[in-house]
Amino acid sequence: MLMGFYTEEQIKKARSIDLMTYLRTCDPTELIHVSGNTYCTRTHDSLKINASNGKWMWWSRGFGGYSALDYLIKVKGLQFMDAMKILSNENELALSDASSLSENSQNNETRKLLLPEKAETNFEVIKYLSGRGVDRDIIHSCIDEGLLYESLPYHNCIFVGFNESGNAAYAFYRATTGERLMGEAAGSNKRYSFRIDCAGSTLHVFESAIDLLSYATIMKMRTGEWRAEPMLSLGGVYAPSSSNKQSKLPIALEKMMQNQAQINTIALHLDNDFAGRNAAAAIATKLEERYVIRDEPPPYGKDCNDYLQHMIRQKHSRQMGRE
Repeated sequence: MLMGFYTEEQIKKARSIDLMTYLRTCDPTELIHVSGNTYCTRTHDSLKINASNGKWMWWSRGFGGYSALDYLIKVKGLQFMDAMKILSNENELALSDASSLSENSQNNETRKLLLPEKAETNFEVIKYLSGRGVDRDIIHSCIDEGLLYESLPYHNCIFVGFNESGNAAYAFYRATTGERLMGEAAGSNKRYSFRIDCAGSTLHVFESAIDLLSYATIMKMRTGEWRAEPMLSLGGVYAPSSSNKQSKLPIALEKMMQNQAQINTIALHLDNDFAGRNAAAAIATKLEERYVIRDEPPPYGKDCNDYLQHMIRQKHSRQMGRE
């Protein structure tokens, strides 16, 4: 199949070229060394690039990626066809070596996570999450354990996931300003998505970190205990097509099942939308022979945070009615 004038193979090859390799080869004057393995561009000093794996993050705009193709389209503002022309036709010889370099980078499982700088306080994060109904004690517990912090210079929420060695391997950022600005930090390994570990036998699965914290708050409101069972955020889901019989499990869920052998039940608290419902059905189909599957979408609203805020409003209404 062709996309415009380019074959899928040509597009795949273009996407395999990482930004670091592209800049070194085709636009070296744009590359500025910051420190260690970190570089930025001359035009955008908040666009940071990891030299060890080519991943980049434009912190002032809240998004990043790996490929030079994404950079040319999202940062430089080029049309897809113009970006493809740069990466394939005009620079075919210049990038022939770069392509092989980027393939080696992609195959290297060692990833360098680019964590944003920590703010001196977590005031904006606490204000934002508590404003969405998340229990303050739960917020403080996550901060104390290094699972959550406030970043500089934009004061985003940073949700951190750790690997088996106890090192940060994943980070998801979300704006505290009310803007729908979110994404994964460059170098994030989705196997280690944000989660709450414990020895319970039922794993509770969510699309986002805020949904996870919202459910934890609901459990605390109901039982006084919020950490009785493990909880996992998938960092988003996609809706598999009906024709795709070989859809894969979310990689974070696979890793969690490998690491916690005591789990025998999986409770899916995915969103009440097309992607969430279809993802829940696909996961259930994959795992129903190995685990007890409970499909438990929020009983109100789109997601767990909607439901939490609904519960809080109802509680306040009952209190007002008694006064």
